[in-house]
Amino acid sequence: MATYNTLQDRIRVAKELLERVDKICSRQGREVEGRAKLCSKLRAELKFLQKVEAGKVVIKESHLQSTNLTHLRAIVESAENLENVVSVLHVFSYEGPDGQKQTLVVDVVANGGHTWVKAIGRKAEALHNIWQGRGQYGDKSVIRQAEDFLEASRQQPVQYSNPHIIFAFYNGVSSPMADRLKEMGISVRGDIVAVNTMIGVGEEEEDEDSEDKPGCVEEEQEGENEALVEEEEEVDDDDDSDDTELMHTRVDRDTIVASLAFPTEVKVDVCNRVNLDITTLITYVSSLSHGNCHFTFKEVVLTEQAAQERQEKVLPQLEEFMKGKELFACHSAVEDFQVILDTLGGPGEKSRAKELLARLKVVPDQPSERTKRLVTSSKVNHRSLMIFGTGDTLQAITMTANSGFVRAAANQGVRYSVFIHQPRALTEGKEWRATPI
Repeated sequence: MATYNTLQDRIRVAKELLERVDKICSRQGREVEGRAKLCSKLRAELKFLQKVEAGKVVIKESHLQSTNLTHLRAIVESAENLENVVSVLHVFSYEGPDGQKQTLVVDVVANGGHTWVKAIGRKAEALHNIWQGRGQYGDKSVIRQAEDFLEASRQQPVQYSNPHIIFAFYNGVSSPMADRLKEMGISVRGDIVAVNTMIGVGEEEEDEDSEDKPGCVEEEQEGENEALVEEEEEVDDDDDSDDTELMHTRVDRDTIVASLAFPTEVKVDVCNRVNLDITTLITYVSSLSHGNCHFTFKEVVLTEQAAQERQEKVLPQLEEFMKGKELFACHSAVEDFQVILDTLGGPGEKSRAKELLARLKVVPDQPSERTKRLVTSSKVNHRSLMIFGTGDTLQAITMTANSGFVRAAANQGVRYSVFIHQPRALTEGKEWRATPI
């Protein structure tokens, strides 16, 4: 009966988690990258449990406690506790200390990419055991995993700042491990539990619960061997007796030293420099962006942009992002903008352009080294290389409507810090032949 009740509880949890994932996306107001992957894992877990329920698979009750559901539940709860979740189960590539390409799975990427979360559902005893070298062969300690996270984050800056890393423990973490993580610069979330030290005589005690539990655990930090930890040290080398005096440490999950919630506010080093692409310069001064969007133009693309503007005004977004920041534009962007303005711009657009350019610091083209390595194509042209490359050198966020270049560069392994907005064309000179709405 106990096994049946546990099984029913796990099935209920799996179904509930699938519903909660959908709510996370609803709260964000958009699709969260990796959602399908997370749901697929949850469905696979549910399918396995339903096979057990149907009698197609026979397992012990203890194995039901060691399924992937523990880790998946931790991921969902982490995502629920953070704002602006970008993705879940995101795979980052980075170069290891040996120069070899490595991959790292970040359970939750939040705060627009500024926060990485590793959700850990394994018990504090097992985590401490592995850290002290008493885990099973191949187990990697949480401290080793923290080193990997730090190395990967250094190679994946967001707006020129390294992501903030949080390790979220859903079954506790020993106080010595928590202290070590904090020293490394990792934030800890969860219950921090005590470690008791005792002096004993005799051989090492046998672990109480060291049985291998196969289950269906796939994450290296989740699963079996939730044994009590005993760390031994010989304290008297001169003792000729057969009895050896030992020092034991035992994780005491009943004694909670501290309980840390997710940071209510993650401090982010906000990039204060903005580099304006030619598309942003045009959008900012466009007549469409300044209220003259109630037209049907002869040109289909202009009519579409006018409809987009009526639905969502772009200028307030630009002004909000630019507020209080240093504004830059490179020579290529300003020169080409001026040519387009002279050719197509109306009086109001030219007047606004003059005011905008007076606010900018125009700098020479100075593309970064990684930009110079990009291969040109229909989406990666010389002008874009100069504009985005200069922003990269300045360590500025490039404002742009040119999402095609951003994607093409990312496909070549170069990810730029950008603020992408909808485009608006210069339309003042074409209003006279457009049909008012």
